Amino acid sequence: MQTSREQFRKSIETAFESARKYVDNLDVMSVGATADLATLRKQLSKPLTDQGMPPEQVVAELARDAQAGLIGTGTGRFFGWVIGGAVPAAMAADILASVWDQNGALHTTSPAAAVVEEVAGAWLKEILGLPASASFGLVTGCQAAHTTCLAAARHSLLARHNWDVEEKGLFGAPPIRILSSGMRHGTFERAIRLLGLGKSHVLQLESDDQDRLRPDELERALRVDGAMPTIVLLQAGDVNIGAMDDFKTLIPIAKRHNAWVHVDGAFGLWATASPRYKHLVAGVEAADSWATDGHKWLNVPFDCGYAIVADRESHRASMSHRAPYLTHDSDARDEMDWNPEWSRRARGFPTYAALRQLGRKGVAEIVENCCQHAHAIVTGIGKLPGAELVWEPTINQGLVRFLDAKPGATQEDHDRRTDHVIAAIVKSGEAFFGGTTWRSRRAMRVSVSSWRTTSDDVTRTVRAVEKILREVPA
Repeated sequence: MQTSREQFRKSIETAFESARKYVDNLDVMSVGATADLATLRKQLSKPLTDQGMPPEQVVAELARDAQAGLIGTGTGRFFGWVIGGAVPAAMAADILASVWDQNGALHTTSPAAAVVEEVAGAWLKEILGLPASASFGLVTGCQAAHTTCLAAARHSLLARHNWDVEEKGLFGAPPIRILSSGMRHGTFERAIRLLGLGKSHVLQLESDDQDRLRPDELERALRVDGAMPTIVLLQAGDVNIGAMDDFKTLIPIAKRHNAWVHVDGAFGLWATASPRYKHLVAGVEAADSWATDGHKWLNVPFDCGYAIVADRESHRASMSHRAPYLTHDSDARDEMDWNPEWSRRARGFPTYAALRQLGRKGVAEIVENCCQHAHAIVTGIGKLPGAELVWEPTINQGLVRFLDAKPGATQEDHDRRTDHVIAAIVKSGEAFFGGTTWRSRRAMRVSVSSWRTTSDDVTRTVRAVEKILREVPA
């Protein structure tokens, strides 16, 4: 029988060899999955044995059986959802985080994890241009970041009306209204559902021709029931065209009416790291809270989002908990005071490693390269016969659609053609795109978020789409 040391060694070696082969083949692998649902179920739905199996065999078979069902999000030709790759230091640090298996809840549960997260949070605020005095929490993703930030907002707004929401709950509390444009992401809506704020309390305001919230609309809405607790949601990069609200104009309007301003900056907030694009988010630092992701433009592995809150006390009051068996250090930062989890992965390690590897210039280069590559892909495809440029990227998001060539083709025909071509591109394995409906028309979203994307990937992708447009019947 193997000793535990042998089991760990063989399992790690097996996993390492599989990971090495995967990374070595990223440039030649299909970006889309190559196995259908029935095949994957057949391969992975094995009988659960009584006695178990050697761990290295489990790892080897898992790697073999899952391979055809993996999406190539780590390649340079994944342009579907807003997903980056993983820079080498972050990927390796994520492996260490699993090996070390630390509980990142308290300083006492892992002093190293606590201090790494403390340092990484300070670096994040610096590179994002946010107040050094703001509090922060490292959470699972932007969904959890919204929930964390809005819990702080809920606490602060209701405290102004002498209501302790953590003690009394929402039954009988003053209602909180939420003002936003129609560009809000589903993660924000899920957050307000989880917090009991209710979708019916969201008032959707009109946007301009660039999908930005109109200042006059915000001013008008805030004047109605001016004393009502209010959250204003602003957007730093929506998923269709990368729309950026005018923070310099909108935030002062909201502050004059004592509203809490929350910024959904899942990826667009990272524009602050780039000298070329930071003008797009000018004034964003004056908001009350910000939510963003690490697995997008910072290119760390999944399970990493960032909640940043200007009002530290409201943030702590909405999250913190004390129990007799917990050990707190008055000088140390306890992670559980700032996020909704108790037992949690020590997710600060990959963020720390990514920022150290990239530095300020490296993060800026990722942002700028992605924006340039997105522009090249969208305009390149948009020039092809049978394609139409719908939105030329301002940052890393753009839209194209594909037209039905038959005489008298309707919008519905063009919509069907667009979806048909997207499916053909994904099936080819050369690139991965997703579809969307924008202003009542189907379009192909082009989202470039990976550090691995190169000019060669751009050329290869445009050529692949050109080939498919020639071969796929209209």
